[in-house]
Amino acid sequence: MIAAVASPPLVCLDPGHATPPAIGRQVEPIGPGSRTMKIKDGGGAAGEAGVALAIALKARKLLLARGYRVAMTRTGPVIRLGDGDGNIARAKFCNRRHAALMVRVHADGSAARSLHGVSTLVPAWHRAWTEDIYAASLRAGRALQKAVVVSTGAANRGIVQRSDLTGFNWADVPAVLIETGFMTNPAESQRLKTPAYQQRVALGIERGVTAFVAP
Repeated sequence: MIAAVASPPLVCLDPGHATPPAIGRQVEPIGPGSRTMKIKDGGGAAGEAGVALAIALKARKLLLARGYRVAMTRTGPVIRLGDGDGNIARAKFCNRRHAALMVRVHADGSAARSLHGVSTLVPAWHRAWTEDIYAASLRAGRALQKAVVVSTGAANRGIVQRSDLTGFNWADVPAVLIETGFMTNPAESQRLKTPAYQQRVALGIERGVTAFVAP
């Protein structure tokens, strides 16, 4: 009898933003069955969508080389998932593929231009929304945060649990969101736009994924 061969884990990469403005201004429920509505896409910080995509594409190459399967919610300047093209659609895209991990790639923004560093957002515990992915998401978040900080040398802003992110609340697979730096900090923004620094972030993502789930 021939033994079945398991497929390598699939990592779902979700570069943030790039939703067409007409869709991004629409709203969607923050969680299944919720009456609380949230805008689909506020647009992000200036330049964030392009940086997030560049990092995600580099991370995909590294993950594929390590033996993972990889799916991306977008590979170009505009997201084209259908299904409403909001954060629910992004979560469902990863859910349908039974991803071992959903990695949402973003860059931060703040009115305080001195803020800098990397943080990782994870789902807060919520009955019927995130209780099934909470522990795994937290473990993955810690692994990615540590690996990206080591790879980049960026300031460590830690793990942040969020209850208000639609993309977490609709996820049925472990999910994290890495804030790779501040686009509003002039020095950090310049670094984030360089291919060499993007590669360091991507390497951190790959190493964090590997620490969470072996290829």
